[in-house]
Amino acid sequence: MVEAPLWAPWRMEYVLGPKPTGGACIFCVDPAATEVELSARLIVCATDRAVVMMNRYPFAAGHLMVIPRRHASFLEELDGDESRGLFEVVREACTRLRRAVRCEGLNVGINLGAAAGAGIAEHLHVHVVPRWNGDTNFMPVIADTRVVPQALDATRAHLATHFADLAESLSPAKPAAEPADGPADSGAGG
Repeated sequence: MVEAPLWAPWRMEYVLGPKPTGGACIFCVDPAATEVELSARLIVCATDRAVVMMNRYPFAAGHLMVIPRRHASFLEELDGDESRGLFEVVREACTRLRRAVRCEGLNVGINLGAAAGAGIAEHLHVHVVPRWNGDTNFMPVIADTRVVPQALDATRAHLATHFADLAESLSPAKPAAEPADGPADSGAGG
């Protein structure tokens, strides 16, 4: 059997790059971050309640993480509005990801705490992983390697177009303005 090398050049960036020690949480995003900063961090979309970020070491092309804005390790640390906001974005991420990559299914999951398998347990995040029939193969089993068919920057650019209106679409509806002369008389008298 002839062995051929498997190339994953984006992994070298991680292998040789500086590793965070202490410092800021990689999932906490400044609301005033520029588009250049968001792109460099592979952020597809940011709403007032959550951020949609690509996984830098994906299980499949288009692997996203939906992250609450507030730094929290467990779901019970989020208040009701934060929790609803997070899962509204998860629902939208599923819909938009399916449309963007034409996947046949999705894995959606959360690993809460290091004991549950969270790689970054300090800031909870929901994984949304697109799947296709027949997408599992021998590579992860025999070579501990995943095949991702597109560069992360190109995937981020493609996905960003599908998420461009998400923050606006989730904003609470503004009440209709009253006429300048005050509320209309209902005619009911009294």
